Amino acid sequence: MSNPISSYLGLQADALPLREQRMKLIASNLANADTPGYQARDLDFNAALANAARVREAGSAPAREQGNRIPLSGFDTLQPFEVARIASQGSLDGNTVDPDAERAAYGRAALEYRASLSFLESKVRTLLTAITGQ
Repeated sequence: MSNPISSYLGLQADALPLREQRMKLIASNLANADTPGYQARDLDFNAALANAARVREAGSAPAREQGNRIPLSGFDTLQPFEVARIASQGSLDGNTVDPDAERAAYGRAALEYRASLSFLESKVRTLLTAITGQ
């Protein structure tokens, strides 16, 4: 059985920590733009969000969908959803980070994070208004 507050907040409550993780990965890519052999990483957000919703509703972790991305292994629960970005143009040192694309992705991710946060803020305000009656 799911938590009533989690049910009220819906997918945005699941999306916020995933958006945060995605921003961390993109920031890590930017920080390693000059590191030889570094593989740019991203979060398969749609698959991770669908998994979070299924886990919240059913309590089980479904298999991850395979797209045209390369899954990375690891021990964190979000690791199955981390993917290596395929470079649009390879470099001699093996680094796949495109700083311009990463900055654009970070800007979009920050905007999506703020939108999720605003939505959650609105839901909490509505709940607070219902509780206090004001």
